Amino acid sequence: LAYEPVWGIGTGKTASPQQAQEVHDKLREWLKANVSEAVANSVRIIYGGSVTGGTCKELASQKDVDGFLVGGASLKPEFIEIINAKK
Repeated sequence: LAYEPVWGIGTGKTASPQQAQEVHDKLREWLKANVSEAVANSVRIIYGGSVTGGTCKELASQKDVDGFLVGGASLKPEFIEIINAKK
C-alpha cells in the first residue's frame, strides 16, 4: 500500500517524518478495523512523497513507514542511500 500526500504530488515537498508516521498509523488502524488484524500487521505501507537521500533515513526510522515508492531519485546516485535507509 503506498501513500503520497495530495499536497506533495509534483511539488518536490516531503512530509515530515511525524506526518508520514501519523498517516501510516491511521492506514494500519483502518486495515485492522475494516479488513483484519493479520492483514494490518503484515501489509507493507510505503511512502511516496519526493523521497531523497537526504530525507530517507529519518522517514525510514518511523515505525509504520515500511519503505518507499521512489520516483526521480531512482535515477540518481543517491538511490543507493534510499535503498539502504531501513538498515
